[in-house]
Amino acid sequence: MILGFAQQYPPDECEQQLPDLAAARALLGDRVGALEALFAQRRAALAPLLHGAAEQALLRRSEDAAVLAYARLALRHGQLGSDLHPYHNEAHILDLCGERLSRIIASAGIDAFDLRGWCALLLFGACHDLRQREAPGTVAGVGANERASWAECLRILATCGFTPEHDTGVYIALELAIAGSTFDARPLPSQAALNAADLVHSGGALAARLEQVLDQRRPDWRGDPRIGEALPLALLAADLDTANVAEPFARFAESGEALCREREMLAGRSLDDAASAMPVLSFLGDGQSRFFFELHRFNSEAGITAFAAGKAANAPRLKALNMGLRARIALQGPPRSGAQVLDAYRLTVEQVGA
Repeated sequence: MILGFAQQYPPDECEQQLPDLAAARALLGDRVGALEALFAQRRAALAPLLHGAAEQALLRRSEDAAVLAYARLALRHGQLGSDLHPYHNEAHILDLCGERLSRIIASAGIDAFDLRGWCALLLFGACHDLRQREAPGTVAGVGANERASWAECLRILATCGFTPEHDTGVYIALELAIAGSTFDARPLPSQAALNAADLVHSGGALAARLEQVLDQRRPDWRGDPRIGEALPLALLAADLDTANVAEPFARFAESGEALCREREMLAGRSLDDAASAMPVLSFLGDGQSRFFFELHRFNSEAGITAFAAGKAANAPRLKALNMGLRARIALQGPPRSGAQVLDAYRLTVEQVGA
C-alpha cells in the first residue's frame, strides 16, 4: 500500500492450519478467556466512542482479528506450538493490548484518537510480531520479520471483514506502525558519518525515522492527509512496543531475561554450555544498558506521558543491576555457562528490587 513492499511472504503452515476465526477459537479453547477479559475492559473504556452499529462492528472486527493473530502466534512461536520464543509469543500481545494500552487510554484520554485509531493500536499489538523466523534483511530500514508480519496482517484483516476501501485509515496506520516497530540494535554511527542512506539505519525503533522512509518510498506523501493522520499512531505504537522499560522493575528485568533466552535460542547456543556464558553476560550487562540508555527513546507525546516516569524510576535500578551483576560474577570467577549468569542475574534483581 503506502510503502509499496512486494508481497513476498505467502501463508506458512501455521496460517494454513488456522485460516479463520473458527479455527483459532477451536485451538485456543478456554485460553481465549484472557482475550475476552481484555476486550471487556477495552469496550468499557471506549464506550463513549461506540455510538452505533458501525462503531460496534468496527470494534468487533478488530477483536476478531486480535483473536486470530493471538492463536497463530501461540501456535507458531508460543505455548501451543513447537517453536516457543521466550519473549515474542502470545503473552506479548496481552502485554501490549492489555495494561500498556490501558495506561495510554488513561493518560491521553479517549478523545486523543477516534475509534479507528484505538482499533489500529489494538491491531498493532496483536499483529506486529506474527513472524519471527524470516531470513534477515531490510528494505528501506524495515526488517524482514516486520514485512512478513504486515503481509500476514493484511490477510487477517481481509478474513475478519476489513477492506482497504472502507478502512483506509486503519490500513495506513497499521502499515506504518508495523514498519516503524523494526528495531535496529547496531551501534550508532557518528553524526559526521551520517548520509541520506544512514538516516533509516541509525539505531533504535525505525518509527523515529518514518518520515525519511516515506521520503524514499513515497516522495509525495506530505500531500496525503491520510498519512499525516496515521504517523502519530505509528509513533505511539513504537512506544507501546518498547514500554517494557517502564514496567515495574522486576517485570522489566524478566523481559530482559526472556529476550536473552530468545537470543541464545536463535543463535543455537545452549544455556548449559560454556559458549553461552559471555554472550549472556554481555547481553544482560552492557547490552541491556545500551538499549535502555542509548537506543531506546519515546517517539510520541502520548508515549512520554504514559511511560516516561516509569522508565526514569527504573534507570538507577538498572545501573545498580549492571554493577551488581558484574560484581557477583567477579566473585564467582569466569562464568561457566549462560545458565550460571542467569542465576546471578536473578539474585541481583532480587537484591536491587528489595
